Amino acid sequence: MNTILTISTHGTVSCLYTELIDLSSLGKLEIQRASHIEFNNFTQQWEVKNLHNRVLFFAHSRQTCLDWEHDNL
Repeated sequence: MNTILTISTHGTVSCLYTELIDLSSLGKLEIQRASHIEFNNFTQQWEVKNLHNRVLFFAHSRQTCLDWEHDNL
């Protein structure tokens, strides 16, 4: 698993959160969700939704959705 840290000119670091790196060693953390994964009872599939509740991806497997989320966000 690769972790990419993006550092702005103001010193703000952005990344997809992982525990591979102790991010708290860089300073105070502010964590925001980019998406959420939930099960759709009607379609019987897991859905990755953005913060505006728009479906970005769906699959029968929650792990497939987690993998998609990691690769695409």
